[in-house]
Amino acid sequence: MHKFTVLITEDEKQLYGVLSKILTANGYRTSWAASGMEAISLASSLCPDIILLDLGLPDIDGMEVISQIRTWSGCPIIVISARDSEEDKVRALDAGADDYITKPIESTHEMLARIRTCLRHSAQAGLDHRVSQQPYQSNGLEIDFLRRSVSLDGTLVHLTPIEYKIVAFLAQNSGKVVTYAAVIKNVWGPYAESDNKILRVNMANIRRKLEKNPAQPIYIFTEVGVGYRMAENGMLNNP
Repeated sequence: MHKFTVLITEDEKQLYGVLSKILTANGYRTSWAASGMEAISLASSLCPDIILLDLGLPDIDGMEVISQIRTWSGCPIIVISARDSEEDKVRALDAGADDYITKPIESTHEMLARIRTCLRHSAQAGLDHRVSQQPYQSNGLEIDFLRRSVSLDGTLVHLTPIEYKIVAFLAQNSGKVVTYAAVIKNVWGPYAESDNKILRVNMANIRRKLEKNPAQPIYIFTEVGVGYRMAENGMLNNP
């Protein structure tokens, strides 16, 4: 099972440490951005599953961070801020935040529950109802989207977070040709739109982990010059 990655955007190192300790103890992987521009950059390169965002950052306001990320990503964002006015909450939510928690955080249990809720809604929004309930299955490969697990002939396969996002996106569109640009935009955001190299490197690693013979794939096919096509969901017979 893949751990969810939480990007904590907080300029107070001590508070980041507290939040990171709580999240790590509850099975999450954490990363830290101490400024707004760093958060925007990491949101693209790290592809976190959820962002915890302070509004009072040293370079740009958190509202601007939300607005910029929302131009290309639907990643859940929970604001954690000392600003407690109704106006600030409404502005953040209207800008695209999914939830708003006021500092100081009085209940870590409530914070964790809100994170789980945002992740659940994100998973359901990214998939249609049928797919969200039904794992992808083809020739012994199984992907459980809600558990974020990948197995081959019953054995769990370890994929990096980026590799998992690529495989899951292709599986959600199985049977269709997905362009390189669509994969890159879905996984990395707009900053890497013109660079297929990082995608090819990740795909080579994915094929080494999934395919018995990477040169003759049975799960992920290359449509030369266009993109990739994943074997249709429900395929049971070896070609």
